Amino acid sequence: MKLGFVGLGNMGAPMARNLLKAGHDLVVFDVVKSNVDALVKHGVGRVKGVNTPAAVLDGEVEAVITMLPAAQHVKSVYLGGDGLLTTKVNDVVLIDSSTIDPMSARDVAKAAADSGALMLDAPVSGGTGGAEAATLTFMVGGEEALFNRMKSLLQAMGKNIIYCGGAGNGQVAKVANNMLLGISMIGTAEAMSLGVSLGMDPKVLAGIINASSGRCWSSDTYNPYPGVLENVPASRGYTGGFGSDLMLKDLGLATEAAKLSKQPVPLGSLAQQIYQTFSLQGHGGLDFSAVIKLFAKK
Repeated sequence: MKLGFVGLGNMGAPMARNLLKAGHDLVVFDVVKSNVDALVKHGVGRVKGVNTPAAVLDGEVEAVITMLPAAQHVKSVYLGGDGLLTTKVNDVVLIDSSTIDPMSARDVAKAAADSGALMLDAPVSGGTGGAEAATLTFMVGGEEALFNRMKSLLQAMGKNIIYCGGAGNGQVAKVANNMLLGISMIGTAEAMSLGVSLGMDPKVLAGIINASSGRCWSSDTYNPYPGVLENVPASRGYTGGFGSDLMLKDLGLATEAAKLSKQPVPLGSLAQQIYQTFSLQGHGGLDFSAVIKLFAKK
C-alpha cells in the first residue's frame, strides 16, 4: 500500500519505519526537514519527502497517518492553508494518532467527512519503546467498518488494536487512561516514599505491594523508586520514557474535557496541579515517574 505520513518525531519516525518494514511505500512531511531526510535515507527508493501536508496527497496515497504534538498542530495539518483537507481527499483514509482532546478530534473528523475523506482517531499508548518495537496499543474511534478495514495496517505498528466507538472515542479512551496513569503514579510514589522513610527496604516493599491489593502498573512494571526495577527510567536517572511535561499535557486534556462535560475529576485535577508544580521546578523533561522527587527524602 502507498501511504502518507505526517509528523516524524520521536513517535512518528519509528512508526513510519515499521510501515516500511511491513512493505508499504511512503510519502512524508515534517516541519523539521532533517527528520524527512533521515527517513528518505532509511528507505531509499521507497520514501518520498514533500514540502507541505497537502503535497502528501499528490502521491495518490490510499491512506495518511498523522502523529503530531497537540491539537493546534492537528488542526493546522488538516485545516490550515496547505493542510490535507485543502486538496482532493475523496475516499482517502485519514488516521490521526496524535493525542488531543476529543472535541477537537470530532471537529476534524466532521471536516474530513464534509470533504469526502474517511477518518479514524487512533491515539496510542506504549511510548517510544512501543513505537520502535511495533507493540503500541491503538485506541481507535470512527466507523466500525472503516476500523475493520484498516486494522491490519495499524497492526504493522502495534500489538493491541482496540475499537472504542464513534469519532473521538479513541481520544476519550486515551485521556481517561492517562489520567488514571498519572494518578496511580503519584499514589505509588507517595506509598513507596512513606514505606522507605519508615524503614522498609524499597525492593521488599514493592514486592509486598505487587503481591497485595495495592498492585498496579505504576508499581509492578514502572516502579518510580530507584533500584527497584531494572530497565525503567527510575534506574537510569529518570531519562527516557514518557516525559513529565507530556503527562502534564495529557492531564490538561482530561481536565479540560471534564470541564466541558461537567464531569468532576478531583483526583485528576490534583494530579495536574502536582505535575504542574513538578514542571515549574524544572523537571518537565524527566520521565513522569520522577514525580517521586516531590515526596522522597534526600
